[in-house]
Amino acid sequence: MLMVRVVRVVVICMILSGTGLAAAQGAPLTIAVAANFTQAIEDIGAGFEAKTGETVRFSFGATGQLYAQIRNGAPFDAFFSADTKTPKLAMQEGLAEPGSYVVYARGKLVLWSPALPVKEQARQVLHAAAFQHLAITNPKVAPYGAAAMDVLNKLGDTQRIQDKLVSGNSITQTFQFVSTGNAELGFVALSQILAPNSPAKDKGQIWLAPQDLYAPIDQAAIILKRTNNLKLAQEFMAYLRSPDAQKIIERYGYEVPR
Repeated sequence: MLMVRVVRVVVICMILSGTGLAAAQGAPLTIAVAANFTQAIEDIGAGFEAKTGETVRFSFGATGQLYAQIRNGAPFDAFFSADTKTPKLAMQEGLAEPGSYVVYARGKLVLWSPALPVKEQARQVLHAAAFQHLAITNPKVAPYGAAAMDVLNKLGDTQRIQDKLVSGNSITQTFQFVSTGNAELGFVALSQILAPNSPAKDKGQIWLAPQDLYAPIDQAAIILKRTNNLKLAQEFMAYLRSPDAQKIIERYGYEVPR
């Protein structure tokens, strides 16, 4: 009887173990993504799902906030940052799968206003500061916010409008400040302007900030070492370099590394 009980226990453990393994293998791919890349990655994800039949889920936020979650053990399989510094830091700290680092896009910063003439007179509008609020993303956690501060510093307008700055936790919130009228203008990502159904598409004016006013916003991605979906994450990274995915990235106003 003892032998039978032992065998039954072993069989049950094997079944439970196999079930757990199957669940892990069939789990959706979960990716942390910088908020500026929301629309583009959702379109890329839809294409990947259609091609592979696999499920991809995204969690959006500011780069710094997402990385804090990763450091605290958040169960992401991959991380798409809005800069290159943070993924490189992840590699140094042993959080990234070796060889997974890839620069996937270069972002562009724009100044958007529903009412002010920023297309031709952005510098004059900023210098005059005849507005109540200018929205930027928190430069401590978001590269687009740091880029906005670069622009203001180089134009010499930082001190003049310091008290008029309103800071969003992510570029999504910054965009909402302007779209809801809580700020008359704001520095956002070009991808947000070009997104389908964007309230900015036919509303107001934009100024594409010259590249010499801010450091290039190269955006990099990594696979996280803690992933249980390594093969699927690698397949997604490979799909990112496909012509279909590259076209999506360019459609949202990003430059694609060649």
